[in-house]
Amino acid sequence: MTSQPRVLFLDIETAPILGYVWSLWQQDVGLNQIKSDCFVLSWAAKWLGEDKVIYKDQRKCRDMENDKALMKSLWYLLNKADIIVTHNGKSFDQKRVNARFAIHKFQPPVPYKHIDTKELATRHFGFTSNKLEYLTDKLNVKYKKLKHEKYSGMQLWLECLARNVDAWNEMEKYNKYDVLALEELYNNLIPWDNSINFNLYHNSTVNKCKCGSINFIRKGFSFTAAGKFQRYKCTKCGSWTRGRENLFSKEKRKSLRAKI
Repeated sequence: MTSQPRVLFLDIETAPILGYVWSLWQQDVGLNQIKSDCFVLSWAAKWLGEDKVIYKDQRKCRDMENDKALMKSLWYLLNKADIIVTHNGKSFDQKRVNARFAIHKFQPPVPYKHIDTKELATRHFGFTSNKLEYLTDKLNVKYKKLKHEKYSGMQLWLECLARNVDAWNEMEKYNKYDVLALEELYNNLIPWDNSINFNLYHNSTVNKCKCGSINFIRKGFSFTAAGKFQRYKCTKCGSWTRGRENLFSKEKRKSLRAKI
């Protein structure tokens, strides 16, 4: 059986930076005004093709700000991944996670590729908004980003910091649902993107689409400056690839002229 790379969907929730300020408008906060720094409150993750959503948080920790054990569990998980998928994770999640790893003196995890669905939306489309809430509302059928229930906005985070059990239950549901919505969004967007060749992750000569299908139809040809190549379309997700064999004869290739 042709294997697939290990693809991990990931979403983190972080505590806000708590500080002392003199006003509500245009504040420059100095380091000596920080009362409590940012740390990871919880994370949720899911392997592509598996049903289980993995979730861990800080609710039972005596020192909630000490997220070392939480980050250690995430570090071990990332070491198993070939590819991680996030939304806005290249700008936020990944850097926050790496910062916490560095603070706790962890070595870098095994290198992985990173697919950011916000980046895919920006690169290939012109949606009105590239926020997860908007994209999942427009594109997803089963899982859409949840709205806050009992605790709205910042109140949810403040209640979790105050060890409110109901708030933590809502945070867990919120965090897990983000991962489920992220996976469905990824499946909607990935047929448009060919930045990662999934066939590099197995030794079989059977080509497998990023959606998992091995069924393709030949449909036309792809032309480059140097040749002509067979074009293929996945019968499941509709994504396009091309063969690597140049179908032009040697004579045709010799006759081609290059731009100067």
